[in-house]
Amino acid sequence: MATLVIVGSQWGDEAKGKIVDVLGSEAEVVVRYSGGNNAGHTVITGGKTFKFQLLPAGILHEGTISILGGGMAVCPKGLLEELERTRALQPELGDLRISPAAHVVFPYHRALDALEEKARGDDKIGTTSRGIGPCYTDKVQRTGIRMGDFVNPDKFRDKLATVVAFKNKLMTLLGGEPMDFESLHAEYSAYADQIRPMVQETDHVVQEAVANGARVLFEGAQGTFLDLDHGTYPYVTSSHPTAGGACLGTGVGPRSIDNVLGVCKAYSTRVGSGPFPTELHDETGEQIRQQGNEFGTVTGRPRRCGWLDLVALKHSSRINSMSGLVLTRLDVMANVGPIQVATGYEVDGQVIGHVPSTPEEWESAKPVFETLAGWDEDITGAQSWDDLPKNVQDYVRFVEHATSTPAAILSIGPDRKQTIVLRPDLIWG
Repeated sequence: MATLVIVGSQWGDEAKGKIVDVLGSEAEVVVRYSGGNNAGHTVITGGKTFKFQLLPAGILHEGTISILGGGMAVCPKGLLEELERTRALQPELGDLRISPAAHVVFPYHRALDALEEKARGDDKIGTTSRGIGPCYTDKVQRTGIRMGDFVNPDKFRDKLATVVAFKNKLMTLLGGEPMDFESLHAEYSAYADQIRPMVQETDHVVQEAVANGARVLFEGAQGTFLDLDHGTYPYVTSSHPTAGGACLGTGVGPRSIDNVLGVCKAYSTRVGSGPFPTELHDETGEQIRQQGNEFGTVTGRPRRCGWLDLVALKHSSRINSMSGLVLTRLDVMANVGPIQVATGYEVDGQVIGHVPSTPEEWESAKPVFETLAGWDEDITGAQSWDDLPKNVQDYVRFVEHATSTPAAILSIGPDRKQTIVLRPDLIWG
């Protein structure tokens, strides 16, 4: 088995970037399959901190092919800036390729994102205003500009002129300022000149790698409960960060996926609006936020923090067909005291062990908690399972049992080295 999907099991920010970096060194191809620069990964290695928004974390491994798949929404300006700051820290990077089918994010997308969010008033979704939603809207309406069009000078000018004329009317209706076509075309044509060599056929590359038994890692952004279909709609993203999105956004079939690792924190966090039954509004929640540095990589917004929700995590495991869990941020829970985990919800006076069918029910659900012993020890230097305190081991085993999913990897700190692999067979087979 040689294909592996890394997926977020919660509401994003589960430290997937670190795991993709750790496993990316073992992969020949790393593919980002969904989302845009509305998501962020942080990788800490060799005393350097890398912040990724578009680039696959596998880019740090020289000789690895890193691909931005057709399911992505790519901001050219953001991509070039990210490449520049990444090369400033590490000049030699992997081979970056961009699918011609990936959609391009333009300034009018960002402007419309902000205008639409403002127009919602008190019903804000909590977007990052990076233009990702409006870009995917264009994709569905079949008016979007794809990378293959973007790097073709003749096609780009004609397509952009048509789209800008329409978007200017829309922005005027929403109280925004129209955009000047010529200046926009000139700026983005310059970006296209720099990006053009990277835009190559990628579906065939991935399919051939899979057919030849190469190790291919599929990297998701955000998390399961932000998925457009399976998340807490409407408080979701505009793409498919679930494991199924790896097929939609890359051109490989479902039977080509061997293993799926679901990354989850030892607690729960969420950014923006939407249901979050185990959210903490007290000193413990603030302690977790500060110890975990729970502030957005992209926006800097403080994340909502709460206890681990095992009802949601079990549902996530089933949605994604997880072969194993990657439990991260275990070190953050030191000195928190007794730890609670949600094992059920009370909805309309009845206790249920599954996720409610509507966001309204989920919003009103009261968590049913079990209390586990916490730990005070610093575990960041542990090298193996046996080095971990018994209470940490008990916590991991409880999560495995409650979700019917074995733990494959434990992360006990932000650095690449602070990783304990428990089940190598659940990774590459």
